[in-house]
This record gives sequence, C-alpha cells and structure tokens, in this order.
Amino acid sequence: MPGNSFELPSIFMRAFFLASLLLASTLAHAELPETDWLELMPKSDQQALEQMPEIDHNSPEAMGTFTDKGGLKQSKGLPAVMYSTKTVASMNGKDIRLGGYPVPLESDAKGNSTLFFLVPYPGACIHVPPPPPNQLVLVRYPKGLKIDDIYTPLWVSGKLKVEKVSNDLADAAYALDAGKVRVVEDADL
Repeated sequence: MPGNSFELPSIFMRAFFLASLLLASTLAHAELPETDWLELMPKSDQQALEQMPEIDHNSPEAMGTFTDKGGLKQSKGLPAVMYSTKTVASMNGKDIRLGGYPVPLESDAKGNSTLFFLVPYPGACIHVPPPPPNQLVLVRYPKGLKIDDIYTPLWVSGKLKVEKVSNDLADAAYALDAGKVRVVEDADL
C-alpha cells in the first residue's frame, strides 16, 4: 500500500501536465484579439478627429498633390491632426492583430507582396485625403502574400513598432513585422 499512495498523485500530475500541454498548444494556435485602429492614436488626436469638419471631396482641402512617381501626399491646409505622427508608446513592441486593407509597395520574384501599407479603410491611399500617419502601418512580410485586390481586407499579426516611415506614396508612424497575414473571411465578421 505505501507504493499506491505515491501513485495516485503521480497520475494526477501526469494528467495535469498533459492538460497543460493541450491548453498551451490550443493557445499557441489561437489568434490574438483584434486591435482597434483608434488604439494607435493618442486620445488628443481622437478628440481632434471627432471635432474635425467633414471633408467635402470637392473642397480645396480635399485636393492632394501627386508626386513625380504618382503617389498621393496630403496637401497643405488640412487640420493638423491629418498629419499627426503622434503615437501611443504602450503599443511599441506589442504583439497585435490588426485588420485593414493593403497598399502594395514591394513584391518578391513570384509577385507576392513583401512590403505594404495597411490602412483602416479600402482605397485609403487612392482617395483624398489619406489617413494620418498614425493610422498607417508599414507591414514587412518576407514570406510574401499574393494581393490580387486592394479592396480585400486582411488580418495582419505580428510585433508593432513605433517607427516613422516616409516614401513617395505616404507617411506612416508605425511598422509591423508580420508573422501571419491572411484574408478576412465571412466567419470572422
């Protein structure tokens, strides 16, 4: 009987260990909770956007300036919040999952996008004005993803960095090294 008193706890320990492994495996395959785009913007910028008058696409402030390479930059005259590069420090280094729309920048030899902007609404860098830099995220995805349509929403998961990026197309206040990129499916909604 003395041997049996030690056997029972060891059975429980093995069962607990196996249950822990199963839970860890399940959590490893679960997706991160969705990060809202407004979490990337300081409260002061959120308030400024809420107080901003609606932009009429026929008004002078809606006009953008095309660069030599065809990119659309914001013209002068928009409210300051539309140029804001203010970031949220607590987001730096955070693993996130962000939904948005791609604006392809670079592709690999197979035609897969390896570098793109993620924007909060479709066509954001095509229509004027583009989102503020703190609402644009440069995504680096070395694995590459075939992007057939910029109006197809994506989930992008990875480590977010406060990093100011500027190119001919737009300016961004964040960059993300993506570990996973996938198309948003109906079941996600």
